[in-house]
Amino acid sequence: MENSFKKEKEKFFVELIKPSHYDNDGYVIQWWKSFSISNSLSCLYGLTIDSAERKILGENVDIIVNLHDEYSTVLPIAAITRRIRQNGNRGVIALVGVQTNQFPRSVDIARPFREVGVPVVIGGFHVSAAISVLSKIPPETQEALDMGITLFSGEAEGHLDQLLSDAYHQKLKPIYNVVEDLPNLQGQPTPLLPQAMIEKSLSSNIHIDTGRGCPFDCSFCTIINIQGQKSRFRTADDVERMVRSYSRNGGKTPHFFFTDDNFARNRNWEAIFDRLIELREKKNFKVRLGLQVDANAHKIPRFIDKAAQAGCNNVFIGMESINKENLKAANKPQNNVEEYRKMLIAWRKNGVVTMSGYILGFPADTPDSIENDIRTIQQELPIDILMFFILIPLPGSMDHKALLQRGEWMESDFNKYDSEHAIMKHPKMTKEELEGIFRKAWDLYYSPKHVKKILLRARDDGISPSRLIWKILISQFCIKYEDAHPFQCGAFRKKVRRQRRWGMPLENPILFYPRRAWEIGRTALLISIYIWRLERLKKNIKKNVR
Repeated sequence: MENSFKKEKEKFFVELIKPSHYDNDGYVIQWWKSFSISNSLSCLYGLTIDSAERKILGENVDIIVNLHDEYSTVLPIAAITRRIRQNGNRGVIALVGVQTNQFPRSVDIARPFREVGVPVVIGGFHVSAAISVLSKIPPETQEALDMGITLFSGEAEGHLDQLLSDAYHQKLKPIYNVVEDLPNLQGQPTPLLPQAMIEKSLSSNIHIDTGRGCPFDCSFCTIINIQGQKSRFRTADDVERMVRSYSRNGGKTPHFFFTDDNFARNRNWEAIFDRLIELREKKNFKVRLGLQVDANAHKIPRFIDKAAQAGCNNVFIGMESINKENLKAANKPQNNVEEYRKMLIAWRKNGVVTMSGYILGFPADTPDSIENDIRTIQQELPIDILMFFILIPLPGSMDHKALLQRGEWMESDFNKYDSEHAIMKHPKMTKEELEGIFRKAWDLYYSPKHVKKILLRARDDGISPSRLIWKILISQFCIKYEDAHPFQCGAFRKKVRRQRRWGMPLENPILFYPRRAWEIGRTALLISIYIWRLERLKKNIKKNVR
């Protein structure tokens, strides 16, 4: 009898959304399956699950968390709205990890929710820069505030409970500015993703930060002004808990990528590697991982050897440029061009695939100098995968601040702040020339002759050419045929006619669908031909046919 009078539990929905951004035609960039999953999404999911388990809204309220990665999901906006509205508007939409190029899409996602009174919060690097780094709130951020969107500036650890409580009690503030309160990462809830989300990634790559902040002063970087120059770290216990949680989550341990801006400067690197080595060698955890490091990591005794022993099979190196003038302009004196070859060989000796970012658009660059630099890299540096980026003065960086102070032109459409568009004036190139050499750079580096050299060199260094085939394919084809950078690419592009940028007209279905069918068929044919050529080249290399 007593149980019949027990009060029914309330539900509070938390919808975590990682937004994509628009292509040049105004369509959302999304895929059947993406190639990686957002670190911000896994961090916020782990934190929200922890808040739910601790019953921060009271014993009678269940926090229900739903995840949506727009790179691999067409957002069910109507279903989310209906779910929260039918629950008496007890819920909140949280757009997480929003980068500058994703901010316009985030506001568009928020529009239909705000029209029916569903609360929306936007956080991430762009908001943190707009609220805490710039001297005044810029127009696009003010527009979001005017729509009733709450802006969260800073990191969620230590502050999420208050945000969720305010949302539940319908007392959300317009702005939460906690960027100065940098949390200690040790012992924080484990970043986590459900197995269903992992399966939406072709590579099963789980992006995890084992540290935040960076001690360097690169002028194009936003990390130092938002996450600080004092590095903060998770412990080896934290990392082991993370690995074990994913192993329980689906049986097969996924491939981790440590997204620290520079893992080599993580003071816990050796303890973390030792723990992973123990898990691999004594407890049979098949841990595999990638790292992001600086160009001087090879100088740290034991670092590369232990990285490989801990399961590191690919590394992303912040090389940025081989032009000394460019490195000086970027305030990156720690990069020594003469050391690049020694550094790359050190990684390759341990069977690690080397990847690097290469920035185009520094003041000394011209189309001819960029072509010469690419040829020099092909001839002298044994790097596997090279990713090109146009220099972008992101809000929160010293470059952006300097341009603002000088009153120089910058592109007003933040959707173009994606490293594929020229968004500021260059002293030696027009906008068209810079964007042209950016697109040409991929063809130059991944020429048939150099692709053969990459695969031959990999075989000779004991690295299976098969490990490079898909990376080469993605690098060569995403920009050319899918209008997307490899870092935001996936398998089979979705293009939803009704998910077009706010303010752009919907296309006539009679025109849209036949053109889309032609795009899909053309891309599938060209990719199939290129894969066939790569596979044939790989087989010949394995047979020692040069």
